Amino acid sequence: MSHPIEVLILCTGNSCRSVMAEALLNHLGQGRFKAYSAGSKPAGHVHAGALATLKRHGIPAGTPASKSWDVFAHQPLDIVVTVCDSAAAESCPVFLGTSGQKPRKLHWPTPDPAHAAGSPAEIVEAFDTAFFMLKTRIEHLIAETPAV
Repeated sequence: MSHPIEVLILCTGNSCRSVMAEALLNHLGQGRFKAYSAGSKPAGHVHAGALATLKRHGIPAGTPASKSWDVFAHQPLDIVVTVCDSAAAESCPVFLGTSGQKPRKLHWPTPDPAHAAGSPAEIVEAFDTAFFMLKTRIEHLIAETPAV
């Protein structure tokens, strides 16, 4: 049996987008992928809106925690994904390959729903927009990635 494809999903605060993407990939990848998430400047908490969005769409959240990408500095990875929204001028963390390995690097710019403003319905819509953007990209990743 082949080992799961190891994926690290990075953003700035590791409280919304990367957490949702980690849960989505672990769920939709059905054991073919093992996803983790981290941030360059961890918020120290997982945003309640991210957890509510996952629950609303039937995706198990697992036990997410906001943590630094430094935790994964020595872990061999197959793929590293950044989800920072470059249009918002966020600083995306850079992850260097470990143990001589060069992971595949992907960038999926995704607006940060943690900064959404407006009515409760507009905030839910911002979380859903990010969720469905990530879900579409993850479905493509799963379809195009051969087993290791």
